[in-house]
Amino acid sequence: MPEQPTFARRHLRIAAMGDIHVSKSSQGTFHALFAQISHTADVLLLCGDFTDYGLPEEARILARELTTSVNIPVIAVLGNHDYEAGHEDEIRQILSDAGTTVLDGEATEVDGVGFAGVKGFGGGFGRGALGPWGEQATKRFVQEAIDESLKLEAALARLRTTRRVALMHYSPIRATVEGEPPEIFPYLGSSRLEEPINRYRVSAVFHGHAHRGTAEGRTAAGVPVYNVAMPLMARLNPDRPPYLVVELPVDEEAPGTAPAPLREPVVKTA
Repeated sequence: MPEQPTFARRHLRIAAMGDIHVSKSSQGTFHALFAQISHTADVLLLCGDFTDYGLPEEARILARELTTSVNIPVIAVLGNHDYEAGHEDEIRQILSDAGTTVLDGEATEVDGVGFAGVKGFGGGFGRGALGPWGEQATKRFVQEAIDESLKLEAALARLRTTRRVALMHYSPIRATVEGEPPEIFPYLGSSRLEEPINRYRVSAVFHGHAHRGTAEGRTAAGVPVYNVAMPLMARLNPDRPPYLVVELPVDEEAPGTAPAPLREPVVKTA
C-alpha cells in the first residue's frame, strides 16, 4: 500500500478559560462543556482558580471531569483561590496525575507551539506600580511580583519555538482589568509581567482573575492579551459557551532559517 501523505497543521486551535471555581457540588457540571471543547480545539488552557476554596476534594472533582470529558492536551496554572487553603502542592499533583500539565515557571510544547506559564501576582500597572521601598512587608509584596516575572522570563527563555504563548492568572496589563473598581486594580495584576512578554515576542497571552474586566487588550509592543475569566465571558456572550478559541498560525521552518514574521491570532466564537 502506498504511503499516505501527511499534512502539517497550519493552525493550532487554543481554547482558554479561567476562574471556573469548582466546588464540592460541581460533579458533572462541566462534562458537556469540556466535551465540546475537545471537539472545537486542539489544546485547552486553564488560567487558574480551578477550585473555589483551594480544597483537594474540589480538585479531584475537576480531575474527574477532565479525564472523562477531555481528549486534548490540557495546560494549566494555579490561581489565588487554589492557594487559599494551603493545599496548592496537592492540587497541582491531583491535576498532574489526571494528565494536566501544570506550569509554575516551566514551559511545554504542543505541535510546535511553546507555552510558558506562571500564576503571576499583583502590584499594579505602569507609573502606579508599587515599588520596593519602605516597610519590609511592602518589599516582600513587590518581590513576589518580581519573582513571578523572573519565572515567566525563565520559562519563555527555554522555548525554541517560533510561536510562544503565555498563560497566567493575574493580568500583565491594565487594559484587561478595566471595568473592575479602580481601587482593586493593584490586586488584579502587575505590569512587571509585561516586560518578558514583549522581549520574547510572545504571540498571545491568556489570563483570568478579573471577573468584571475587559476581554482583550494589548501590551506596549502590541502583543494581544485575552482575559478569559469564565464569569466575564458568560456575561459578555450569554448565548455562547464561556470559553475563548484562538487560532494561532503554525509555520513549518527549515533548519537554519530565520524565524517567520509573527502573524495575528484569529479569535473564533465558541
